[in-house]
Amino acid sequence: MFDRANLQVLANHARAAAENMAHTLHRTAHSAFVKETQDFTVMLIDRKGRTFGVPVELGATWYPGLTYTRAIDMVSDYRPGDVAFTNDPYSGYVATHAPDTHLWKPVFVDGEIVAYTGGHIHNTDMGGAVAASLSRALTEIHQEGIRFPPMKLVNEGVFDEQILRIMTTNVRKPDLNVGDIKALVGALNTGERKILQMVKKFGKEAFLEGVDALLDHAEAQARAVLSEIPDGTYNFADYADEDSTEANPCRLKLSLTIRGEEAVLDFTGSDPQLASSLNVPSGGDPRHTILLVGVYYVLYTLNPQILLNTGLTRPFTCITPEGTVLNPVYPAAVGMRSLTCARLRSVIFGAFSQAVPARLPAAPAGNNCIVNVMTTDERTNRTVIAAVNPVVGGGGGMPHRDGTNGSGADAAYLKNTPIEITETETPVEFLRYGLARDSGGAGRWRGGLATEMAFRVFAPDSRITARNRDRSFFRPWGVLGGHAAGLSDMVVNPGTEGERRLGNIDTAVLQPGDVLMIRSAGGGGRGNPAEREAWRVAEDVARGYVSKEAAAAEYGVVLSDAGEVDEIATEAARAALPAPEGHFHFGPERTGYEAQWTPEAYDRLTALLSALPIHWRFFAKTEIFRRMKGTERTGRAGVDTAFAEVCARFPELPRPAIA
Repeated sequence: MFDRANLQVLANHARAAAENMAHTLHRTAHSAFVKETQDFTVMLIDRKGRTFGVPVELGATWYPGLTYTRAIDMVSDYRPGDVAFTNDPYSGYVATHAPDTHLWKPVFVDGEIVAYTGGHIHNTDMGGAVAASLSRALTEIHQEGIRFPPMKLVNEGVFDEQILRIMTTNVRKPDLNVGDIKALVGALNTGERKILQMVKKFGKEAFLEGVDALLDHAEAQARAVLSEIPDGTYNFADYADEDSTEANPCRLKLSLTIRGEEAVLDFTGSDPQLASSLNVPSGGDPRHTILLVGVYYVLYTLNPQILLNTGLTRPFTCITPEGTVLNPVYPAAVGMRSLTCARLRSVIFGAFSQAVPARLPAAPAGNNCIVNVMTTDERTNRTVIAAVNPVVGGGGGMPHRDGTNGSGADAAYLKNTPIEITETETPVEFLRYGLARDSGGAGRWRGGLATEMAFRVFAPDSRITARNRDRSFFRPWGVLGGHAAGLSDMVVNPGTEGERRLGNIDTAVLQPGDVLMIRSAGGGGRGNPAEREAWRVAEDVARGYVSKEAAAAEYGVVLSDAGEVDEIATEAARAALPAPEGHFHFGPERTGYEAQWTPEAYDRLTALLSALPIHWRFFAKTEIFRRMKGTERTGRAGVDTAFAEVCARFPELPRPAIA
């Protein structure tokens, strides 16, 4: 029945159903983070737990390949009207940190489950050690808020009030949690009605056959994209600035092997499981959607007509050794997994950039900082917890245009909350919210500019959490002669005697009158800056995107006081610019860091650590870094010397049986 035309009709029905679900949730949600920022998902799920329909206009874009199978199987005796839920990252591996509450509802036809509707909302707070539940400093899952393993929340249309009472007792803003959950249930009901309409239109058996065909078609499209990429192995690594409060870098390493219509992503050599909340709970699933988000972006870039469903994941196999940052074991903290996921996407982009350099952009900012404020509203004397705004950086320079300003590609789904709404709901005063000059990497196609935000608080002990703070040391990279982008920053009371630079610290306590300024990173540049038309550079200066000084230093474009191009001086300045070298430009910070921590040195480090029991690995890493810092040690020999000293100092440390 399902030829290409009919299959596209079914695909359109599935997408329209998902879009309707998204609109229902968007219009009825309670928290600003869901109704404005749109950190939510909705989806259609087949009876085996595989996603076959998602929206593209509203919500987060991480989960088109999400599989609910393990979570669905942990709940028994589904009945019409039931809704199950979980937010436990270690139960079913659907939720990936505690604030993400996933719900799913079975859809029955003739007493048989034919599909599920599902989705998640990011709750503003789930309790735990800090407001908004998330901080890099947390070290175990128990600190990150209350967790619910997969269980029924709604029984035959009736909410389980006992479960809701347990939740509302443990979270800081219960009305927001319950309101958003009920809005999501409404969205699931919308999806159920749409599925029943599809079954009526196509017939039950044809509908079930068609859903399988949608997954198969997406798989075929993904395989077609891979078949056009040259076979080979492409290696890349990138770093998160800090692995914990110890502030050592966290490396993610990828060996991408493409053979025909299949690809293997081997993350062996990435950092061990961390004693912080940057771990990514994949459960060892070789096709877990959280590992493949970067792949979805690459596939969609190379084929914008590709169907978004679980079929996309089938040609890919991920290798994530147990006890590493991408496959931690319980009870590792995972709340800040989105920071590591941003770097994971950068690693995937870097590997594919080598495989198809003509078609992919430079690195996006890769730090989608989410700012939450917990303060007292002096007008009502009530405590307020709210997401203020995402501070998202620029997109990387594209093969055909500049990177997008302030909306960095892989985090562009996070929408701005209008300042007027934020100031109405949260007692803060915005002083600045705009783009940061000179923050995009120079290139034939400039990287997108960073976002900069500053606001003042008015109540004592106002607590700020700014999760996913990163790229304050390792820059988003440029490609094909383009330059790395500007760094991120966070400053309390900038430009005053009390100025404090916070780097990647993600929590702060502010007092009345204090100002917090947060700036994201920019996007990397693409192509030789000397090849950018001088008029484009002059236009960037006129718009405030690039300073006159940077125009001369990075682009070799000399401008008069009136902003006009001095052709003779520009020709001489461009002739003096250094010629680009290599595929990537990482900036001086990474170049300096890798002078000591060479790739061979880090490979030796991870080999030694992987041979240790999991509970020793992060400790040993920290001690080795302590003994490398400030010394002339380098390379494999330097790591071996440092490790020998650690073994001598801590005789309890097991000796790995490797050469």
